[in-house]
Amino acid sequence: MRTWIPDARNFAYLSWKQVDALPRERTLLVLPTAAIEQHGHHLPLATDTLINNLLLGKALESIAPELPIFALPPVCYGKSNEHIGFPGTLSVSAQTFLAVIRDLGASIAAGGFKKVVLYNTHGGNTSLVDICARDLRAEFGLRTFTLFGSAGALFEGVSPQERTYGFHAGEIETAYLLHGVPELVQTGEFTSNYIARVEDPDLVKPEGSFANFAWLTKDIAPSGVLGDPSSATAEKGAQWVTEAAARMAEALLAMYEFQPRHGA
Repeated sequence: MRTWIPDARNFAYLSWKQVDALPRERTLLVLPTAAIEQHGHHLPLATDTLINNLLLGKALESIAPELPIFALPPVCYGKSNEHIGFPGTLSVSAQTFLAVIRDLGASIAAGGFKKVVLYNTHGGNTSLVDICARDLRAEFGLRTFTLFGSAGALFEGVSPQERTYGFHAGEIETAYLLHGVPELVQTGEFTSNYIARVEDPDLVKPEGSFANFAWLTKDIAPSGVLGDPSSATAEKGAQWVTEAAARMAEALLAMYEFQPRHGA
């Protein structure tokens, strides 16, 4: 699969002797989590994994080379059962996802490393990643951090509707891939669906509220798209990748230097 991770930052490219020479207390390992799942008629199944790799790779490019910060190989398969029913979606159960991350955490700890970042770019994994982070801290004493999506990038010019409910194969994800892998975007196949409208007064929401309803993509989006990709451009993608990567690099440096106030 296409990678933007600099070779010098790719943990899997090291030999065991090179790994053994790393400073255990200071090294920060980034474990990407994503998905292989349908992304409408116009984007590839690997969209979440490609975006993860693109943003992380660009962030790592800007970090001083002497700092021991490395990307681990990604966990490409996620909890994607919201997209079951669409050909190509490959999903694991919550129990399997938790077990895989736990076992990788055990290996990291057994190698003497102390700090790990779970960097997730698939919404269906979000709650599980939070659980994993706490469990890795409790079971192995790992200083565990979480990082999500585009690290709070502002996405200037995106409409409130798209910003709120364009969270799957919409404008932002499409723009990212138009910039990173335009050959994989089928621009003649755009479709649009929204799970809700920002102006709706409904109390019960699909996401991010104190009162939410569980949903499956096939219930409300026949094409598999949650959003509207029609305004996406490669130029927007380049701008947003640059912004998101800068914010991610800042976050990774803060995690690298992090010292809890209570000294634990």
